[in-house]
Formats: sequence, C-alpha cells, structure tokens
Amino acid sequence: MKRNEKTPTDPELTRRIQELIQYKGGGYNEHEVADIIENGLKLLKDVKDTGDVRVIQTALRELRYSFRLFAPYAGKRKVSIFGSARTKPETKEYQQAVDFGRKIVEAGFMVITGAGPGIMQAGHEGASPENSFGVNIRLPWEQSANPVIAEDKKLITFKYFFTRKLIFIRHSDAIVLFPGGFGTLDEGYEAITLMQTGKAQLMPLVLVEKPGGTYWKTWDIQTISTCIASPTTRRRRCGSSSGSIATITPTVSSRTSWSCGSKTPRPPPRLPP
Repeated sequence: MKRNEKTPTDPELTRRIQELIQYKGGGYNEHEVADIIENGLKLLKDVKDTGDVRVIQTALRELRYSFRLFAPYAGKRKVSIFGSARTKPETKEYQQAVDFGRKIVEAGFMVITGAGPGIMQAGHEGASPENSFGVNIRLPWEQSANPVIAEDKKLITFKYFFTRKLIFIRHSDAIVLFPGGFGTLDEGYEAITLMQTGKAQLMPLVLVEKPGGTYWKTWDIQTISTCIASPTTRRRRCGSSSGSIATITPTVSSRTSWSCGSKTPRPPPRLPP
C-alpha cells in the first residue's frame, strides 16, 4: 500500500523545531519527535474543540510514560491475564489464576493485568509484585488498584481504554482469559481481531476453564466455531494443524509454558504508520 506523501514543511519552522530539540539536549528518534511537534502546532489551526485536543494530549502522555516504564523489561516475555473483577478468593477460578501466575513466572514470564480485584489480583498474587505490571483504568465507580500492585512502580493508571488496550497488545507474548464479563470478552475479541487482520503478531490465546465448567466451551461453540474459525481461516492465519486461534484448558499446569510460546522474546508488533 502506497503511503501518503508528507506535505512539505516550512523551512523556518523546521529550523526552529530542530533548535528546540537541541536545546533539550537531543535524544532518541529526533526526526519522529520533530514530526510530533510539528503536528502538535497544527492543532492550533486544525482542531477547535478543546475536548478533542485533550484526547490527543492525554493519549500522548499516557503512551510516552507507558513505553518508558516497559522499556527496561523489553527482553522479558510477558503474559496478559484477563478475567472477572468480581471473582472471590474462595472460588476455583481465583485459585487457578493464583496458580497460573506462579507457574508462568517459573516459566520465565512476567504478568500484566488490569490491576483491579478478582482475577487480576489473583494473577498478581501468584506472580508477585516484582514480576507484575498493573495497567489500570480510571472509571466513575471502579476500579482502584488491588493491594498487591497498588504501591509498585510498575502500575499505570489510564484515562482512555484505547491507549490501555494498545499497551496490553504491544507488550504481550501471550494472552490468558479466565471467565469474566464484557470487559474480558472485549479483550479476547480484540486480540483475535488484531491477529486475524495482521495488525498484531500471532500469539497464544489461552482460555482457562474450571474443571467441569462450560463458560469457554459455550463461547467457543457460539463464536469461534460458527462465526470466525472456518477451516480456510485457520489454515491461512494459524496453520493447518491449528484447530482454532484460542486454546481451552481446564488446568494451568499442563499449558503454562507450552501454550505461551517459545523462550525467545518476540519483537514488538508492527504498528501501522
């Protein structure tokens, strides 16, 4: 696909932006940063609504901070864990998430969750704060960060879901879903969509079912088997031997390292220009 040609810039503006960058001491990706500054200045004429400008302003802040926070751990594989925030500690699913967090760390991974209670807290308990990231979201009625990750420097609180979702996909080598509500299903659908459309690299998507449970089996029948994972799609996107993009498992022990990929850290997914 042919990329749009960039509109020629004002030479004087280019010079002043370069001077500003040098005034700050220079640094990484100076050409790209100059382009960000130039586009920021265009907002003065192009976008009148203050709310729209604040979306751009906040998104840039959140992404810049997040990339800086994750950068020291780029060589470490990571698994994102999703599931219900209302799962109680005495339930089987909660204990499975604790067990999974512990086993996946033993296999050499770190854990990323939404930093809330329930399954998210269970994943952090198993992994320990040292091996955890919390990717929280500000909501009108919930959610505060769970006590396991609340005081850790690897906690980020986002205003926008779209920047938060990008960080999950950008830094995950595998995704694990426990039974949950609309938020859990949303993350699963988005991961499948991005992989099927080539916007994210293929990665394991593991659905953990409690022994005897039918949550993911029902979802698989109604969604994957009938709507998405046709034999043609599976062969094209996942290989002829793959039954589906998603793998359902009733245990966390047999799938811990095998389902979550090789021991070689993958490069970050390629993002559109």
